Amino acid sequence: MLQDPKSHVSWSRFRADAVGTTAVEFAMLAPLFILLLLGMVAYGIYFGASHSVQQIAADAARTAIAGLNQTERQALVTDFINHDVAGYPFVDAHKLTVDAKDSVIDGSQCVVSVSYDAR
Repeated sequence: MLQDPKSHVSWSRFRADAVGTTAVEFAMLAPLFILLLLGMVAYGIYFGASHSVQQIAADAARTAIAGLNQTERQALVTDFINHDVAGYPFVDAHKLTVDAKDSVIDGSQCVVSVSYDAR
């Protein structure tokens, strides 16, 4: 059986032709790069929110030091949360739960707990 010489030539031309290989490689690798990029952005947002909540807890504890009793400390911390948390871009003040109370172990110390509902 005789082979068509045109098919042999076209197959070798197809194998040697490099036009479009960059587009194919990009189509294969672009989803991975985009996924990696979006993952880094999402982790950065999470890390920023986590750091903001830690900073809010530290600032609230510093604010609570000025209180003379547990009620005044709680009022100072609540006032701090209502007025100063708006400066943190990744934290919604309505989702923060803050509690300032005297330490059970040592009555001369104050414990400030901050929790954030990230849902």
